[in-house]
Amino acid sequence: MNFAGWIQKHRSSLLFLIAVLMIGGVAEIRNLPVALFPYISFPRVVVSLDAGDRPAERMAIEVTLPIEQAVRAVPGVRNLRSTTSRGSAEISINFDWGEDMVAALLQIESAINQVMPNLPQGTTANVRRMDPTVFPVLAYSLTSDARSLVELRDIALYQLRPLLSTIGGVAKIEVLGGAQREYQAIVNPARLDSYGLSLSDVAKALSAANVIQAVGRLEDHYKLYLAMSDTRLLSLEQIRNTILRSGPAGLVRLADVATVGEGTVPQWVRVTADGHDAVIFQVHQQPGGNTVQIAREIKTKLAEFRKQLPPGVNVANWYDQSELIVSSASSVRDAMIVGVVFAVLILLLFLRNLKVTLIAAIAVPGVLAATVLLLYIFNMSFNMMTLGGMAAAVGLIIDDAIVMVEHIVRRVREGAAHPRGRVLQAAAEFTKSLAGSSASTIVIFAPLAFLSGVTGAFFKALSLTMAASLIISFVVAWLAVPLLADHFLNENDARQEEGGRFSARIQRDYRSTMHRVLARPWVVLLIAAILFGAAFLSYRNIGSGFMPSMDEGGFILDYRSEPGTSLSETDRLLRQVERILRATSEVDTYSRRTGLQLGGGLTEANTGDFFVRLKPFPRRNIEAVMDEVRQKVEGQVPGLVIELAQLMEDLIGDLTAVPQPIEIKLYSDDGNLLLKLGPAVAKVIEKIPGVVDVKSGIVLAGDALDIQIDRVKASLEGVDPDAITQMVSNHLTGIVTTQVQSGPKMIGVRAWIPHSLRVTQHDVEDLRVRAPDGHLFPLRRVASLTAVTGQPEITRDNLKQMVAVTGRISGRDIGSVIAQVKQALARPGVVPQGVYDDLGGLYAEQQSAFAGLIAVFLGAVALVFLLLLFLFESFRVAIAVLVTTLFALSADLIGLWLTGTEVNISSMMGMTMIVGIVTEVAIFYLAEYADLSAEDDPLSRLIKAGNNRMRPIAMTTLAAIFALLPLALGIGQGAAMQQPLAIAIVSGLAIQFPLVLVVLPALLLLLGAASRSGSANQPADA
Repeated sequence: MNFAGWIQKHRSSLLFLIAVLMIGGVAEIRNLPVALFPYISFPRVVVSLDAGDRPAERMAIEVTLPIEQAVRAVPGVRNLRSTTSRGSAEISINFDWGEDMVAALLQIESAINQVMPNLPQGTTANVRRMDPTVFPVLAYSLTSDARSLVELRDIALYQLRPLLSTIGGVAKIEVLGGAQREYQAIVNPARLDSYGLSLSDVAKALSAANVIQAVGRLEDHYKLYLAMSDTRLLSLEQIRNTILRSGPAGLVRLADVATVGEGTVPQWVRVTADGHDAVIFQVHQQPGGNTVQIAREIKTKLAEFRKQLPPGVNVANWYDQSELIVSSASSVRDAMIVGVVFAVLILLLFLRNLKVTLIAAIAVPGVLAATVLLLYIFNMSFNMMTLGGMAAAVGLIIDDAIVMVEHIVRRVREGAAHPRGRVLQAAAEFTKSLAGSSASTIVIFAPLAFLSGVTGAFFKALSLTMAASLIISFVVAWLAVPLLADHFLNENDARQEEGGRFSARIQRDYRSTMHRVLARPWVVLLIAAILFGAAFLSYRNIGSGFMPSMDEGGFILDYRSEPGTSLSETDRLLRQVERILRATSEVDTYSRRTGLQLGGGLTEANTGDFFVRLKPFPRRNIEAVMDEVRQKVEGQVPGLVIELAQLMEDLIGDLTAVPQPIEIKLYSDDGNLLLKLGPAVAKVIEKIPGVVDVKSGIVLAGDALDIQIDRVKASLEGVDPDAITQMVSNHLTGIVTTQVQSGPKMIGVRAWIPHSLRVTQHDVEDLRVRAPDGHLFPLRRVASLTAVTGQPEITRDNLKQMVAVTGRISGRDIGSVIAQVKQALARPGVVPQGVYDDLGGLYAEQQSAFAGLIAVFLGAVALVFLLLLFLFESFRVAIAVLVTTLFALSADLIGLWLTGTEVNISSMMGMTMIVGIVTEVAIFYLAEYADLSAEDDPLSRLIKAGNNRMRPIAMTTLAAIFALLPLALGIGQGAAMQQPLAIAIVSGLAIQFPLVLVVLPALLLLLGAASRSGSANQPADA
């Protein structure tokens, strides 16, 4: 049974199968997770170490180095970097992409546990795996002019967190800022001394008075009782009446020596929102969660909860990732719809038959629906990459339907029998051509499976989506389109005149032109030289980048004041920044963390970040707003170093440990030399146009008050140094000795001395220390106090000491800026002898990504060449087609230059795809040439093949261009991610028509692939 008979026999089952796939896809649209980007397991583990207060040099030797050596031996570790500060260190460990990061995390923990007994006592380690869930997807602030920060924090912790944690897909609700309530007993040192008591005696009495403990069991009246001793403190009055001493002279209560009241836990962080002290709660999403659904449900629950909020409490949203997702998805969806409409109009213009046009057009939504079903089956999500892949595939999907419909219509209008007898025959004879051409675009995605890094992680989702769409498109064009045409086309459609006067004129002009071209085929070499020359000039003037940038509607402003700056002084500087933000018309809302990071991590009191959310469009581009804010802050707030980046850029940078585009790594064993060299190199590169937010890599810890206890003098007073250290700690920090239950929380009780006695260095020297025999003496008698300037952090990269000078880029591309950076570093004296440098950061990622994409491109070219050899068994034919694609790639470079688009991973993906697209059309031409009678003159066959394929090639080219045009124009938020890809494809498509119909025949003739005695698939050199 032939193909026509088989497809006719199984018509019902085939159509039903295709319908089920499409209906299943439509049904699963609402069940598919929605996120900004695909979920990616970043190959990075971060170890945070804390070993108390010790100098950075000792910390590096005693703690950091042993941990580095232990984790370096873990299989799969690619490189590691450590930053050591006073008493703390952070080690970033990078693995190869594709590693099992759960297993890697466990191995890292095991390696650390093996060396932990050899580290200083009290050393702790926290190991965490980096993935996108460490950053919030939604964030809200609680502010009030009537309620305290304690109340706001309690609302967030004990009402909102339990309420919102029940929502499906929510990993955790993180609460930052506010204040914690505690009871404070502020003792009077003079009264305490008069009773012969110390602060530790107060702490012990409070602890002993607040106990609940099981003391035994007993049986009585047929029941078993648990006996409980309960002396818990339940109120401030009971705390005041705590007995410190009893004796013949009477009782000494806490109220006799201290003022007891309510206070807040001392903290060195501050959180604000829109100029008000605030509590913020951030929503973290589970892997695979639906961001849009989570945001929708949280908004619903908060709207219901507002009725229960105390009067005067405001809840405001300052970050919502779902808005960017929805707007981006809407833009891509609109681009797909507009593209399909344009493509349908092109079909209608050429075919002049509404019925035939609808048969071809119905394939697009059907294929996209079936693609959604595949995404669901493979546990993928709707995100910027998958939606972009579907939008970019629209032009290729409709291509398959167009060529099949056009071939069927041409065969139907050529014959005299009833259409139903010819439709399936036409589909059968076109099967080989359709399969070969579809394979040419599908095989180019195969090498992407071997692409690693950020590029592979992001663009595998796009390529998988496109490959799935094209496979389904082939099936639909091969089976569904012929069956629908066979069912709906009638004799009226068969009698419709093929072409028209305009078409006849175009074909006549084409024949005339081709006779002249094929008489002098070497002319194409001249055209090639001109085109390649223009492409080379374009390449020299095109900038290069990494990921396409898009307007996310918000940005991060990281800041750092001078090392050792107090929290209050840093806050004063930041209030000026807030005034600048409020005066910027595009700013909608903002939040600020000091001593904290957006991800929740603690920092020094002089560092932190803002998240600034901009108003919806229309407004200025985000880069212009960021530049204005940067200039104003740098000009009006001296003493503050800032760095601005969009959230996704900052997030990806933190996850990959390469947050800045520019990173100059300087290596030397001479730490003092690096301390001088970092600022010197920073001054050199900050003069380069477009380089902003330059940092020297030298980070100083805050100043310290070094208390040196004289052991001899302490022993003469009868006190050991450890006891003095503990007493000083009690006086400066207080003693949280016990906790009192109040509803769902525990409230600490802190014994402390008055604030006025612990303000200055002189106050600390005058602190009164009690000896075991009861006599008192000032701290100055046994200790000397010295103010110490903060020590610089020690950074090591793969066990080598290093300083990293970093910077960001504004208004220029990475490639041209890095070229000037290299020139600056090459100048004599900039990098002295004994120091070697290396470029890291986003530039290193870009180079790695480009190397991978070039390998993918070469692999795609090799596969396409193999496919051409398989189809035509001729090296000459394969070479002719590949040379034709080189013309298209030249047009890509010219198109990128004319539109001011960078060469980045998106545009390189488009250039790779154009190889398959042009090859697909070339295969249609060659298949037509092969089907023509071998008895005809090769020149006539070349021209006739072009005449026969002119209309479908024109239709597919124009339909694909118009389908991709909305993406290429970057219409709508989020379209910028696929814009370079679309521009590259459209640029190649723009000259596809003359390439395949004019240049390819001339190349076949020049290479001797068009033989006089054989067909294109049986050439003389086969």
